[in-house]
Amino acid sequence: MEEPAESLISDQVELRRWRMSDLDALERTIDESLDHLVPWMPWAADSDRQQTSDFLARNQEEWETRQAFGYAITSDAAVIGSCSLMRRIGAGGLEIGYWLHPHWTGRGLVTMAATALVRQGFQLAGIERLEIHHDAANLASGAVARRLGFTEVERIRAAEGPVAPGEVGIDVIWRMTADHWKAKTAEHAQQAS
Repeated sequence: MEEPAESLISDQVELRRWRMSDLDALERTIDESLDHLVPWMPWAADSDRQQTSDFLARNQEEWETRQAFGYAITSDAAVIGSCSLMRRIGAGGLEIGYWLHPHWTGRGLVTMAATALVRQGFQLAGIERLEIHHDAANLASGAVARRLGFTEVERIRAAEGPVAPGEVGIDVIWRMTADHWKAKTAEHAQQAS
């Protein structure tokens, strides 16, 4: 699989590949978002500067090995969240993950960021499906998948049970196929003309 673009633009957000020089901005964004992240992200409860530095280093390694492609979500050059395309759902697929600083929620910015990931994901050779996975209690993540036109395909009990305080331990899996995305894009183009 080739690499995606290092920078993606979607309406009011720009996604750019994480860099080690983002340490201060990412640490500040995480610190200001802890109340928002801890219920859903197991790593957030123990977040510190070293963990954040390790995350950025891991992003560099995963990009080079093509296992994951992590992006800073930015608006007006400010880091406001994180998103990624991850090769952890088998051949022909990528999983999309995202989170946003709470000050920036409710504006459609995560949906814009995820739209850029979907567009980019389906431009990569061999990618036939994209998925979004989240705990059933995380209704905001499900709303993003729904707005993008993903289809809920499965709910399964998480083998490890709930791993963060807001979770109920049931994973919801949403899927978008390349054919569905092409049809959706063609329909939007037709409506715009």
